[in-house]
Amino acid sequence: MAGSRAAIRYAKAVLSLASDQNTAETVNNDMKLIATTIAESKDLNDMLQSPVVRSSDKKAVLLQVFKGSNDMTANLIDTLITNKRLTLLGDVAINYNSLYDELKGTQVAKVTTAVPLTDELRVKVLAKVKELTGKDVEVENIINEEILGGFILRVGDIQYNASVANKLNTLKREFKLN
Repeated sequence: MAGSRAAIRYAKAVLSLASDQNTAETVNNDMKLIATTIAESKDLNDMLQSPVVRSSDKKAVLLQVFKGSNDMTANLIDTLITNKRLTLLGDVAINYNSLYDELKGTQVAKVTTAVPLTDELRVKVLAKVKELTGKDVEVENIINEEILGGFILRVGDIQYNASVANKLNTLKREFKLN
């Protein structure tokens, strides 16, 4: 719990500083890259969490992996190392992205489908979600073959489940009741 509060504080501080220097969007792109890279790379995540690996080695690896990042991002890594909080880097990146989206008035609509969304369908989803929420929306497509067909749309805390698996489960419950 304390770790997540600290991650939010670091994210707020970086966003405030980046906004003052008009680099918030660039830093947001860096943070998206950091969040996805740490989430997808078990080795990188393990290295960050390891108390055995020296901080100087962690810093060298991070600066090599995220070469070409904004100076603000490199300063964040230095600050986290200095404060012995480098394990929070992934959480800081995720929180920064959320805070940035909130600041810009955008939301992320997560659309879970059995197959990847086509460009045509992506445009329709964007239009519908913008109509419902009145905000700019980014569509994140999650592929889950277990839903069989249809889709699950999640925007903020609203979820609409129009998957075939959900409909089959509903029918199954109805037959059990009768």
